[in-house]
Amino acid sequence: MKLHRNFFAAAILIFAAGVIPAAAQTSNTVASAPVYVPDSTHENDPLPDGVLAFDATLKSVDAFEGSDFARFTFSFTNITPDIVTILNVHPSCGCTTAELPPVPWSLAPGTNGEIKLSVNLAGKQGTLFKTVNFATDKGKRDLMLRINLTPQPVVKMTEAEKAAGIAAAKVDRQAVFKGDCATCHLKNVPGKFSQELFKNACGICHEAENRATMVPDLAKLKVPTNEEFWRTWITYGKPGSLMPAFAQSQGGPLNDLQIASLAQYLNAVHPSSATNEPAK
Repeated sequence: MKLHRNFFAAAILIFAAGVIPAAAQTSNTVASAPVYVPDSTHENDPLPDGVLAFDATLKSVDAFEGSDFARFTFSFTNITPDIVTILNVHPSCGCTTAELPPVPWSLAPGTNGEIKLSVNLAGKQGTLFKTVNFATDKGKRDLMLRINLTPQPVVKMTEAEKAAGIAAAKVDRQAVFKGDCATCHLKNVPGKFSQELFKNACGICHEAENRATMVPDLAKLKVPTNEEFWRTWITYGKPGSLMPAFAQSQGGPLNDLQIASLAQYLNAVHPSSATNEPAK
């Protein structure tokens, strides 16, 4: 009994002293793999040559005005004997977004990677330049994007095509929003307002180079006008004529805000030349 008490006391002393028998150490010890932790102290330094080999650091695309997005892909290879970690990718503006794996993103020696970039072109014209800051644990580099925007090509219709379109519109004035006609009359309408919307939705007929004789010149109307006049005509059109109803509630493509922006624009650029109240 005394021997048992002595053994129990010795076990308590061993536990309190933090001494673990060799047999217990051997059976319970589990080796863990080393964890690579990137060094971010060089994140804002210029990226030295000989670290990442890019397929290009400046890329250019051509697009038509009214296009939704310009898209780019940059590819690169880790050409060092060490791990290289991408810490972050920051486009210069909110209209540019980057698609890549979650960061920090580590590339083993000799491995490849790519990032995809999209530039929102809504309302954009001319030549655009965008910058994307590409930061790694070895330094940073700017990737350059260039977008060359050109006007949409003018669709030249034959006389036979014009006659067919007019005939279809006489039967159904909403025909301009259907079939082949929709290619021109609907393509650049979503998301547009005011002058840009007029150019794409109205000017295509009212300011055409060879405007049909039954399509009026909006600058030479013989009736008094105001903002409500324009809103009514755009919304409902004119039954029995070629003028379609543009409101979505009437089967057209435009929402209330678009119609309001058109009415305001037309009232500003084509003020009424008559002194009496506009006809209802």
